[in-house]
Amino acid sequence: MNQFQKFQSQYLEHFNDFLHQQLVQEIVQPQLQSSMLYSLDAGGKRIRPFLLLATVKSLQPQADLETYFKIAGSLELVHTYSLIHDDLPEMDNDDYRRGQLTNHKKFTPAQAVLAGDALLTQAFLWLTDNSLVPVLQSQLVWTLANAAGGQGMVAGQTIDIINTGKKLDLTQITTLDAQKTGALITAAVKMGALCTQADQEQLMHLQRFAQNFGVAFQIYDDILDVTSTEAKMGKKVGKDQAVGKNTYVSLLGLPSAQERLAAIVHQAHQELQAISLADSILAASLEYFD
Repeated sequence: MNQFQKFQSQYLEHFNDFLHQQLVQEIVQPQLQSSMLYSLDAGGKRIRPFLLLATVKSLQPQADLETYFKIAGSLELVHTYSLIHDDLPEMDNDDYRRGQLTNHKKFTPAQAVLAGDALLTQAFLWLTDNSLVPVLQSQLVWTLANAAGGQGMVAGQTIDIINTGKKLDLTQITTLDAQKTGALITAAVKMGALCTQADQEQLMHLQRFAQNFGVAFQIYDDILDVTSTEAKMGKKVGKDQAVGKNTYVSLLGLPSAQERLAAIVHQAHQELQAISLADSILAASLEYFD
């Protein structure tokens, strides 16, 4: 177990309990609460919130991380909403997510849409209903909104949908994934840096680190889609290529995609080394790609 995994294991159960209990307290409509919790409680790697928490801990070792659970949780709410909507028949039309029926299969497509809508809006409530100073709250809201909306994740998903079945080049795929996958990951690290009042040099290198992490995350996911199993992934594998999705593996081939992954992970390490974080918990997160 590496340093990042130990960090996750130290806080994961408590963080998951926090997510569940907050929604139980705040969402009183029973059917809506049930469908929101169904997807939120399904588990997952919690990569985005833990990148935020790892950034805080790396820059401010004495920080009380529970203070930032709502901020980290807002990222997981947005991510979960995006998965619910991605799985819908109108989008990727998936039946399973994280080893269980997708939200629209468990409930209905209409209820899944509403659960996603509620998770998205609840995230911004969490960014303003906390003990942080108003200026920081405003910065966090802007950062997450910019990453999640029409300049980021939603834009990337749009590019993905309209280009399914069409062949994109490497630059186009990189742009697509930087928005669809990378924007929220970059926001996680940036939001953690903002919480610790990181200086401009730190912010610059951390943003570059996060951008590299986001690209690496997508390449790694593309690789797993052709090398892993449905049992390990909790969803169908091989589907991206079958439906004509643009992936690094389909464009470059598996060996070249693996080489590109290694190069990007190396670049991410260099960004952290530039600000003396080469041995940090945040740096250990890159072992996810080993």
